[in-house]
Amino acid sequence: MERTVAFVTLGCKLNYAETSTMVRAFEGSGWSHVEPTRPADVYVINTCSVTEHADKKCRNLIRRLHKLNPLSRIIVTGCYAQLKPQEIADLEGVYAVLGAKDKGRALEIAEDGPGGIYNTPRSGATNFMNAFSSGERTRSFLKVQDGCDYFCTYCTVPLARGASRNISIAELTAQAREIAGAGIKEIVLTGVNTGDFGRSTGENFLDLLKALDKVEGIERYRISSIEPNLLTEEIVDWIASGTKFLPHFHIPLQSGCDKTLAAMHRRYDTAAFAAKIDYIRSKMDNVFFGIDVIAGFPGETDEDFLETYRFLERIAPAFIHIFPYSRRAGTVAATMKPQVQECVKTRRVQMLEDLCERLHSEFCRANEGRQEKVLFESTDKGGKMFGYTRNYIRVERPFDSTQIGQIVDVVLP
Repeated sequence: MERTVAFVTLGCKLNYAETSTMVRAFEGSGWSHVEPTRPADVYVINTCSVTEHADKKCRNLIRRLHKLNPLSRIIVTGCYAQLKPQEIADLEGVYAVLGAKDKGRALEIAEDGPGGIYNTPRSGATNFMNAFSSGERTRSFLKVQDGCDYFCTYCTVPLARGASRNISIAELTAQAREIAGAGIKEIVLTGVNTGDFGRSTGENFLDLLKALDKVEGIERYRISSIEPNLLTEEIVDWIASGTKFLPHFHIPLQSGCDKTLAAMHRRYDTAAFAAKIDYIRSKMDNVFFGIDVIAGFPGETDEDFLETYRFLERIAPAFIHIFPYSRRAGTVAATMKPQVQECVKTRRVQMLEDLCERLHSEFCRANEGRQEKVLFESTDKGGKMFGYTRNYIRVERPFDSTQIGQIVDVVLP
């Protein structure tokens, strides 16, 4: 008799890689993978908990899936499951809640494991779930690191994911070779604090990059997100020396105000951040910078926010990932005063979104007329195909199946 499973992933690309790995495990055991819009015997939800909105989205999803098939087993894992397991377990239809240590047991629980809460404290989350995404013909997300030891005052991720840890360079290069064997050309390195790789094995991030660069079949690498203090000049110099690693950096800033950065317990100030951006630009041309920013952190005044705004204008990233501050239980910032009003956060987010649109447009215009290499993706949307340049500019072309998964020279319009 056919057994069906559907997966829903909320949140980051790390979750996406882990879900893809769970999908392969279920399919390898004879389960049929169906879309979550269909009734299924088992639903697996891999959750995020970076904001209260993310928690609410998960709860609404559980209710919707239970209504779709009241007899199904709903298994919930991910950060929300680690932080608030009882809150999830109390929802009708939930069969099991798997914390950080037990995420990899979803198949076991779905087949014959007892329901309930499987949860350990942060100190118990010491295992590493190997993960990379599959199912696409162009790109794979490879998990190289998990957990975080930084404890920024606004963030629950260290509580949800446990301590910083990793597997070895040898294991990761083996996974990269497996990805290459599937015909995938590009790998995105992902983790919770990606640049902190090496805690468990006594290795370091640069040596990992050098080993991955030698994997045959993989032509491009991106680093999904890296803390500015961990993106060293030595790493930048090596990437710029002629490697497979692309001029595309996603770097969390969070605030362009030194007072706010100190309150967040970030490990740099604006001068150090700006110097890092300048150094990278001095070594590479046409670099795409994606920058994370939090609007409305407790105590952020209008002048503090304008400092951030002006700082972003000065460093001119290609894109700004904007997050209104979300008060998270268990964090230092949750008790800070004064908390910023929601209407003020909304206004600041809108200002940053307008700035992002302007900066991104300026970045794209500055690249007009350049010849770039584009890796086209397999999706056909209305007779169009899409791909990304080395520096992450999205390119649209009429659909051509012969170019899917290929790296093509394109003159940017």
